[in-house]
Amino acid sequence: MIALRADLKVMVATRPIDFRCGINSLAAIVSTVLKADPYAGDVWIFRSKRLDRLKMLVWDGSGMVLVTKWLEEGGFHWPQVSDGTVSLSASEMAVLLDGLDWTKVTRRPIKRPTIVG
Repeated sequence: MIALRADLKVMVATRPIDFRCGINSLAAIVSTVLKADPYAGDVWIFRSKRLDRLKMLVWDGSGMVLVTKWLEEGGFHWPQVSDGTVSLSASEMAVLLDGLDWTKVTRRPIKRPTIVG
């Protein structure tokens, strides 16, 4: 299960992958190509060449989770194809997974309480 926590990092790999890749291949891409730890608990979203498919990889603390989704109509809104990743908030991830344009979500600054001493 993917726990939506305050420090959750969601990373979208911008370059399409071979959609036959499984858990081990995607973890290797995170480690070698994207230079990150696939076991850190971050969500990694991968796109296929087709705009209507994605795979998500996340370590949930007890095992690796692989989620595959494809849309029946339309396509996902992807960042421009380049090397590297794009970081999303948990809200932007939810919008992306619904097949909506996540770039329309505005991030509100988090106001932290001040300690009066």
